[in-house]
Amino acid sequence: MLETYRGVVRPAQLDHMDHMNVQYYTAKFDEASWHWFSALGLTSEYFNTENCGMAAVLQVTNYKAEAIAGDLLTCQTEMLEVKNKVIRFMHHMQNSETGVLIATSELTAVHLDRAARKSCPIPGDIIKKCKEML
Repeated sequence: MLETYRGVVRPAQLDHMDHMNVQYYTAKFDEASWHWFSALGLTSEYFNTENCGMAAVLQVTNYKAEAIAGDLLTCQTEMLEVKNKVIRFMHHMQNSETGVLIATSELTAVHLDRAARKSCPIPGDIIKKCKEML
């Protein structure tokens, strides 16, 4: 797995139960996704040059433990599957100090042509990098 996120839970991210609200789990997982894509060669330069993008079509989050203000969090990401137009991966969020697993999020993302607004094949060199991560 590859570390794709490192951050802290801020007091403003808490809900009425005094733990991190679900919207911030999603935001942190989203930041991890962009680091993951970049590690695969799907960089902002690639997206701008090739007029391509990635779109999440499915995201399943499992909450395992509470995160509270001041907790230091990391995400590790693993490749689950790669197909011609699709990458499926999972983030594992944990408390950096205790090692406790806080949440997981499994995502299915589709490579797309931004002009046509349709899925398109992932370039061969990126497919190769994805397969190396399996």
